[in-house]
Amino acid sequence: MPRTSRSGAARAQRRPGRRHPGSREAPTLPAGAVAIDTGSASVERDPDRPHLVTLHVNGVPSSALDLDDPGFLAFEYMQQMAAVLAAMPGGPLRVLHLGAAGCALARHVEHERPGSRQLGVDIDARLLALVREWFDLPRSPALRLRADDAGRALASVRPASFDVVVRDVFAGDRTPDHLADAAFAHAAHRALRPGGVLLANCADRPPLSLARREVATLAGVFGADAADAGRLAAVAEPGVLKGRRYGNVVLAAVRAPAGDADPGPEGDPADATDGRGAPVDAEPGLDLAAPAVVRALRSLAVPAQLLAGGDVTRFAGLPAPSAGH
Repeated sequence: MPRTSRSGAARAQRRPGRRHPGSREAPTLPAGAVAIDTGSASVERDPDRPHLVTLHVNGVPSSALDLDDPGFLAFEYMQQMAAVLAAMPGGPLRVLHLGAAGCALARHVEHERPGSRQLGVDIDARLLALVREWFDLPRSPALRLRADDAGRALASVRPASFDVVVRDVFAGDRTPDHLADAAFAHAAHRALRPGGVLLANCADRPPLSLARREVATLAGVFGADAADAGRLAAVAEPGVLKGRRYGNVVLAAVRAPAGDADPGPEGDPADATDGRGAPVDAEPGLDLAAPAVVRALRSLAVPAQLLAGGDVTRFAGLPAPSAGH
């Protein structure tokens, strides 16, 4: 899972008064690399603040955690995802994490939204067992962990069963093709409740061809009016969006609330059932372009830019938004 953050733990935003009491016995962390199913994993402590740790998978920084503060997020793209999640209606969330690694974002969600129910999926069963041992993760049913291929796991969930789907899966330095195509977008749309949001981490380099193509794919699945309605966005540091360097782009797509004019892909109506015929109550639609979201992203330790509406359609090379929106 490529992490292109330049900040590491030191520049991550912190919030006074939100620290974990630290009552649990400190975990025993490995002194070196440990074998896992897909290679090796290691945990590096910050020499100045040993409670800050980075999980490396096959030599790549894959998660950063504060063992004393479950709300802590170090990587900028995770902070950007968290800013979007904070704009969702209050209360517990049901979240599917595709690419769990050290479960930093899952810890954050549980800290911010107690009572949430989350499922973390990773291809590496041994890694999942180790992160349970090493880190203070929420226990099942708050956080269940499943060893599986992300695409297969997504296809297996009941329709309209999650408020949020997070995709953070990489093979080398890019997302596997089967997790960035139209079939994946359809599966994510199906898994989301009306009003639910897909957050996808896309690592890309200039001219951001992968991110542009995936935004266009999401627009085709989440509705022709998604950009117009504030249900489609791309978020990144301005330098990344301007094509100056390799970096992470967070793609966000919101499933239309039940009863909206756009019914979604054929055979996947917005007035959804839960797979057993029971109707699903919709949350109010999340406006990704809302001023509060834009302000939250700009106020991060490393400010982020949000492209929505006409900006995101131009980014993806889509037709211009229709008149009157």
